[in-house]
Amino acid sequence: MHDERPDEELMALVARGDAAALESLYSRWERPLYQFLARHTGGRDVDDLHQETWLRVVRASTRYDPTRRFSTWLFQIALNLCRDWVRRPPPEPVDPASVSALAAEHPDRDAALDVERLLAALPEEQRAAVVLRYCHDLPEDEVAVILDVPRGTVKSRLHAAVRRLVSLAREPRGRP
Repeated sequence: MHDERPDEELMALVARGDAAALESLYSRWERPLYQFLARHTGGRDVDDLHQETWLRVVRASTRYDPTRRFSTWLFQIALNLCRDWVRRPPPEPVDPASVSALAAEHPDRDAALDVERLLAALPEEQRAAVVLRYCHDLPEDEVAVILDVPRGTVKSRLHAAVRRLVSLAREPRGRP
């Protein structure tokens, strides 16, 4: 059964230890959060980052400000984890042959892999703005709050990112 209560009300219950309220929030936000993390990291370490985000939601539940939108708060937590993740040592290089084999096995994933490749080629600040605005359809004002920058900065990052994506999309497929 779907819980119709607002996220902010559910968070107040989570702060009091209500596991059912947490389960409702999780089921509502699991997929959008996972997609955000996957797009932001290029699909690497998503499960770990997803789990860590929810752990931090629970740990910080008593400090949650119900006057703020839950989605904004959730994506800020996730974005901060992604920023920390970027600072980690780089992972082992991906074998291009395995990516090609995956694309050949699943031709329907080809377009998704191309989008992920393009997003991964953007600078972190631009990628975050693009994923929040266009992949999660958040208004620029909310993106600005999540990224903790003025709305004009969001607009300029989006503009630069779109120009860069168009340029990258025109390049031969083997190069990001």
